[in-house]
Amino acid sequence: MRLLFQKPAPQILIRNLNTLSNLPFFNSNSFFKSSVSSLSLSGPDFSRRRRISSSCPMATVSTPKPPPATTTTTKIDDGVGIASKCWIKYRKESTLSLYSPFVVSLASGKLNVDAFRHYIAQDVYFLKAFAQAYELAEECADDDDAKIGINELRKNVVQELKMHNSFIQEWETAPAKESTLNPATLKYTEFLLATASGKVEGVKAPGKLATPFEKTKVAAYTLGAMTPCMRLYAFLGKELQALLDESESTHPYKKWIDNYYSDGFQASALQTEDLLDKLSVSLTGEELDIIEKLYHQAMKLELDFFLAQPLGQKTVVPLSKLHKETKDQLIIFSDFDLTCTVVDSSAILAQIAIITAQKSDQSQLETQIARMSSADLRSRWGFLSKQYTEEYEQCIESILVSDKADKFDYERLRNALEQLSDFEKRANLRVIESGVLKGLNLEDIRRAGERLILQDGCINFFKSITGNKNLDVKVHILSYCWCADLIRSAFSAGFDALLVGFKGFQSLQFGGLNALNVHANEFTYENSLSTGEIVKKVESPIDKLKAFSDILQNSSNNRRNLIVYIGDSVGDLLCLLEADVGIVLGSSTSLRRVGSHFGVTFVPLFPGVVEKQKGCVEGNSAVWTGLSGILYTVTSWAEISAFILGQ
Repeated sequence: MRLLFQKPAPQILIRNLNTLSNLPFFNSNSFFKSSVSSLSLSGPDFSRRRRISSSCPMATVSTPKPPPATTTTTKIDDGVGIASKCWIKYRKESTLSLYSPFVVSLASGKLNVDAFRHYIAQDVYFLKAFAQAYELAEECADDDDAKIGINELRKNVVQELKMHNSFIQEWETAPAKESTLNPATLKYTEFLLATASGKVEGVKAPGKLATPFEKTKVAAYTLGAMTPCMRLYAFLGKELQALLDESESTHPYKKWIDNYYSDGFQASALQTEDLLDKLSVSLTGEELDIIEKLYHQAMKLELDFFLAQPLGQKTVVPLSKLHKETKDQLIIFSDFDLTCTVVDSSAILAQIAIITAQKSDQSQLETQIARMSSADLRSRWGFLSKQYTEEYEQCIESILVSDKADKFDYERLRNALEQLSDFEKRANLRVIESGVLKGLNLEDIRRAGERLILQDGCINFFKSITGNKNLDVKVHILSYCWCADLIRSAFSAGFDALLVGFKGFQSLQFGGLNALNVHANEFTYENSLSTGEIVKKVESPIDKLKAFSDILQNSSNNRRNLIVYIGDSVGDLLCLLEADVGIVLGSSTSLRRVGSHFGVTFVPLFPGVVEKQKGCVEGNSAVWTGLSGILYTVTSWAEISAFILGQ
């Protein structure tokens, strides 16, 4: 019974509660009597009370809006310039670049010397094209300040080339003209110079740019294609600099990292963005769309540039590359509520229960299952929610009363979570006995699942991993959710939305395919109406661990299992720790408090990957192992996808 909200911000919670009111079967403004202000979403205990608040939804419904998409999107403030908007919008490519084998190996200091030499040769060729593109942009700009700014940026590139020349001498790198160009390098430079020459869709051919304004547009387009490179390298410089030990002077690529972290380069990246914003001020919406497309294309080409660098060494990323099809089996486990979703499923089920109760108040049919009135139901939900919150907090505090472990102590943690397991089962029993889940229509549940808002990148990840023919992969969803039908519907709708018009993939119909295996509690039904009973399968941390262990035991064969578990709450702790790689999504306070109390260490995933790369190169065969006491934290599914799939 995961009622206690731990992750979504208040506005996200409210948006999700309002989602159901906009569905075809929930379209009456009279359904919600209380105002949004009645939600307890602030104060010092908010981080531990949010999930409970969602279980007793009270929101004011306004004019119905179109149903939202099944995945979240980042809202970008209209006051933000186009450069920042594009960086935020296409952050996936920056994450993929960060987790690329080349960047991870370079960050670890263990990058093959020949690989670095080859990269420098490629980058010198690219930077010469970059400087040429600045020259062409300067010719097109009709504003003196813009010309001066572009000229300064070109001079900075010349300085960067001098630094690369020092690398050529220091590392005895072959000059660019003597080095074979990667197709990715050639494609990137051709795109850049074509853009700077005005060869952009919707723009007149070179030599026919009659007016200064038309030329200025080409300058803006050119900056749109160049800005991503500057911002990406500034981003990589900061990320890699943060991993350097201040006392360490032996990192072979410290000079490279220092350059892109330097105040000078960071200022150049910002100056490029400012110029792009200024040159774009007078452009139309259609012209701004062209800049977005050019920006995105440049980001993808930059990623391809990193991925094309030959390494000649073993790397820990992407994780799926460690998988050998004939010897290994990759098994992915994931929690559902607040790991895949932005709102807890209990909020959705509570919403359906209250709304359908109001409908049955108006016309109680003989064929319907007898149930309490909507007023009684709302009151009962409120009582159960309050009781759950208080007892949950007491349970967590009682766990933390014991002495803090000096080192990772799995057995003590498991014993402590027995208390939480007993509590969760008692709470579920109270819900069943209360009758609040009685009379929910299966079709309503499925429709709600179809419109359940999922985390950015979640569906893309599962689609990519289950659709990869080169992987022997099994995917399991382990959830406390009371109703597995809601989960199946959410994933089915998400996959279908992504696969429309995409040939080569089979749409997921969960009745016959085992691409995603859902392990959760189930409602019982009579004539498609819930009886209020729950078929109890996964109610607690111990239940999750048992299901996790049973699945692995049934998967045992002559091949080694490479196990990943993705979760967000205390209930996931045991499974996270037993997996070869435990990934914590989000920032649950209670998970970190309980984990840390028993010696669990939380490490951001990228630094963890870089550290593993050091061991990988040194010949450590057991790169990832379970029960190490280390869990890896991420802020998005993009990180998970970059780490596991590299795409």
